[in-house]
Amino acid sequence: MQTEVMIKMIENGELDDRLLDIYVDATKLVYQKGRYINAIRCFETYYGASDVNIFSAPGRSEVGGNHTDHQHGEVLAASINLDTIAVVRATEDKQIKIISDDYDEVVISLDDLEAKEEEKETTIALIKGVLAGFVEGGHQIGGFCAYATSDVLIGAGLSSSAAFETLIGTILSGLYNNMSVSPVEIAMIGQYAENVYFGKPCGLMDQMACSVGNLVHIDFENPKDPKVEKLDFNMSEHGYSLCITDTKGSHADLTAEYAAVPQEMKAVANYFGKEVLRDVTYEEVFREIATLRKTLGDRSVLRAVHFLRENERVVKEVNALKWGDMNLFLDNVKESGDSSFKYLQNVYSSNDVENQNISIALMMSDVLLKTEGVSRVHGGGFAGTIQAFVKNDFVANYKENMDHIFGEGSCKDLRIRKYGGMKVL
Repeated sequence: MQTEVMIKMIENGELDDRLLDIYVDATKLVYQKGRYINAIRCFETYYGASDVNIFSAPGRSEVGGNHTDHQHGEVLAASINLDTIAVVRATEDKQIKIISDDYDEVVISLDDLEAKEEEKETTIALIKGVLAGFVEGGHQIGGFCAYATSDVLIGAGLSSSAAFETLIGTILSGLYNNMSVSPVEIAMIGQYAENVYFGKPCGLMDQMACSVGNLVHIDFENPKDPKVEKLDFNMSEHGYSLCITDTKGSHADLTAEYAAVPQEMKAVANYFGKEVLRDVTYEEVFREIATLRKTLGDRSVLRAVHFLRENERVVKEVNALKWGDMNLFLDNVKESGDSSFKYLQNVYSSNDVENQNISIALMMSDVLLKTEGVSRVHGGGFAGTIQAFVKNDFVANYKENMDHIFGEGSCKDLRIRKYGGMKVL
């Protein structure tokens, strides 16, 4: 479709239903229309008016399974109505050219897909990794030029990098493979790009939630062939919104804290001759708890117990959603948060106990919500964000109070969207 035609259709309201279907929240429709029009005009500025497609990939929120995927556990995650979009035109010059928001143009040759040390932790690495993953998977690739823009919050635990990887994979699937590459495979290619090319040893949860869409239950018992189950559940129809609050805590110098979680869990697994805790039982840990405390320390035991119970909670949450039992679901979300605080201990840094942004946010959520919802630490923890499921008619009150504490715009009222990576137009 020509860029000029797209803009007129958006301005005339012809795409309102399509955008509302994707982004769920009617109060954000004017914002989304303006955002799309601006993206199209930016594309025209850089690459000229032409026939284009628009693709989208959402951010994600972890719902259940806090620090379980690296132990081959189970997780429950959701795509959200913040996304990365790209206005795209296929080209024949064997190059990929992308301009994103305020960043300079990135140019990649399809003849040079080798992973390079000097490109690690760059956008180039992510794109090349996805391209290489498509080639290794036997899929077609080709050139394109694109203008991309994102409202997925960077550094807030909503997986902006996974959304970008999913976006590139979806573009390649749409332009050169007739949208035939499955969301699961696109997610696995995204993980490959991040692990091998970008240099970050992430799990697969982020990419899978971004690519598959809606609520997704993932069992990583066999991480090379994870079991993926998409859940069609409309949270808004059950009277709840998803609120994410950025507590503005610094992620600096937390590498050791994050690394210690899988290290300590694996140490307990190794005690039983296993590689990961998925192969250890709750009963085994309690039978050996005295020796484990002496040899590995108390925190390792507590973190192992968190994993074993958290894995069970994910199944309970999934079943609750299938049964439409919102109260049972919320009870398990609250238990998950309590376990993360008490046993996993990823709510604040043990090296900086004076700064406890997440602890304050959780405390205030308990004070404010009472019977109006539940909250828990979000994502990796130690700094960053909390998540809350809040009754729709209490969201404004909750948001006002959280913004008062952490700054205007800190609390985002989000919706779970039913689509993962997709072609919008």
